[in-house]
Amino acid sequence: AVPCGECDTIPPARAAWPRRVLPRLLLLAAACLLLAGFTHSRTRELADPAGALAARLAAPGGVSPLLPSARIEALLATVPSRSGHVATADGVPVFWRAMDPGDYRMHYAWLGAHGGQRQRMDYTLSMRAPVHAVAPRGTVVLLHGWMMDGGSLLPWSVELAQRGYRTITLDLRNHGRSGTAPSGYGTREAADVVAVLRQLRARGEVTGPLHVMGVSYGAATAIFAARDLGVPSDGNEVDDLQLGGVVAMESFDNAGRAIRDMVPHMLQRAPDSTGEWLAQAWLRWRFEPRLLDAAIADADRRLALDLDRIDVGAALAQAPACVLLIHGRDDAHVPVAHGRALAAAAPRARYLELAGEDHLSLPMRLDRLAPTVEDWFARTPGTGDGACPQPLAPRHG
Repeated sequence: AVPCGECDTIPPARAAWPRRVLPRLLLLAAACLLLAGFTHSRTRELADPAGALAARLAAPGGVSPLLPSARIEALLATVPSRSGHVATADGVPVFWRAMDPGDYRMHYAWLGAHGGQRQRMDYTLSMRAPVHAVAPRGTVVLLHGWMMDGGSLLPWSVELAQRGYRTITLDLRNHGRSGTAPSGYGTREAADVVAVLRQLRARGEVTGPLHVMGVSYGAATAIFAARDLGVPSDGNEVDDLQLGGVVAMESFDNAGRAIRDMVPHMLQRAPDSTGEWLAQAWLRWRFEPRLLDAAIADADRRLALDLDRIDVGAALAQAPACVLLIHGRDDAHVPVAHGRALAAAAPRARYLELAGEDHLSLPMRLDRLAPTVEDWFARTPGTGDGACPQPLAPRHG
């Protein structure tokens, strides 16, 4: 016990001091307890938040904890598929996996109507190997989001295969089983996609009309690829891959603006681990617009890009294919303003905005979107300069 006389000698300013700094002291105490278990690189991240953020903007740095990789691999093992790597002109080995059309007797149910971010991406899926072979009516290439891989689109791969398409998923550079190379926020990745598709066409894997579907970062890549496929490949002729319809779900309009929208949201979301909680808390404490601008400038230098000039809308306006843009109205990662800006940039594009869906739930809603996507591909058989069809309205959620 402290004698009352000693209590009386404490200056008022010192008595009030712990109340003012208590939150920071608690954070510092947590850091002291946890830093011993941190790697040296994590300690550097806390000391240099702008540099740490720039590193994450330049490359994903791992797989999203939301991706149920083990479950996806177990499901893939139950059905036939072909896979391999194709090297691009940049020397990037890109992993691909093809599934042939057939009756997979798939049963899919989205479970994320309520709950946190992990629950928003949860689903049940069962399927069986087809009994009879079916000739493909065309090919659909599926492009995943940041920190995901081709397996994240397994439900769509099977759904579209059941509708008669050969489906091919790609692991984009720096993701999954593919090699590492400077990210391009859709630009360099699109060049990879075009190079891979040309080689797969020569092998007979790409057959019939070619359609492309992408999600988020994969959607921006799909739009850049649609533009590139409409550009002469040898200076004389437009590429003959017979590009049909494109579906771009929740794409960003401008890379720099998307980062400025996304990072503050990500700092407020629920962390997946104690270490992530500490890193988020530290960044929130240090966060200010100048830090984000410095991180983007650092990422620009690392990637030899100007992220503020990665203009997906301009690419969309130049793409000859019919592009269907789909965005969730409740998207906080890539706000719906990006989807609306894309739609305004390209009058030939078609735009759907789904109430009640966010960045995590929208790609999972096969129950709402599968008929719309399938109808779009069926009515966009090849590149042309005519008017694009109006999309089939999504089902109510």
